[in-house]
Amino acid sequence: MSNDLARRILAEALELDPAQVPDDASVVTLREWDSLAHLRLVEVMERELASELPPDLLVSIGSLDDVARVLNERRSA
Repeated sequence: MSNDLARRILAEALELDPAQVPDDASVVTLREWDSLAHLRLVEVMERELASELPPDLLVSIGSLDDVARVLNERRSA
């Protein structure tokens, strides 16, 4: 899976246009990615996957690459 879906999901959670989400997007590089945005991200990811994410996985998500990794892992599980 490409980062396109991950970028769209992250953009939705951050209330940004996907074009505003750079390849190196992370909690460090995007001021919009605060704790509330992280909760929205979890909600959008769970909706996309149609399942709940375990709490330990939620805290490991801190970048666009992490979002893509989790989506890939959960879809292939």
